[in-house]
Amino acid sequence: MKNPLRRVGIFFGETVNELKITSWPTQKEMRHYVAVVLVGMAILGIYVSIVDFSLMHVVELFSNWVRGSLG
Repeated sequence: MKNPLRRVGIFFGETVNELKITSWPTQKEMRHYVAVVLVGMAILGIYVSIVDFSLMHVVELFSNWVRGSLG
C-alpha cells in the first residue's frame, strides 16, 4: 500500500507546476471581467426582485379572492 502523505505531496507539487504554466489575465482584462459580473448580478437582482414582487401580489390577490368567496 502506498503512503498517503506521499500522494498528497505529489498532488500539491503537480498543482503548483500547473499554476506556473497557467496564463493569467491582465489587470485590464480582470477589470472587464469584474464589470461583466457586477452588471450580470445587477440584472439578475432586478429580475428576481420583479418576479418576487409580482408573485407576492398574485398570491395576495388570490388569497383575497378565496377569502371573499368563503366568507
